[in-house]
Amino acid sequence: KDIQYIRSYYYNKLEFIRFDSNLRKFVGYTELGVKNAEQWNKDPSQIAGEMAQREAVCLNNIGIDYQVA
Repeated sequence: KDIQYIRSYYYNKLEFIRFDSNLRKFVGYTELGVKNAEQWNKDPSQIAGEMAQREAVCLNNIGIDYQVA
């Protein structure tokens, strides 16, 4: 529950859109990013895919990280 997955998209070193698993949506930071976020947030399969990445990347590796620490 306290694990957060963030996927950011950059162009010319500027972050223009980000997926935040705590918010369960995309957030745009530029004009293009806001437009893309609106479109992507309308697609439930896009959100489900990002949430699946949270489970695949974060939850699978959390046990390994805690063992090392």
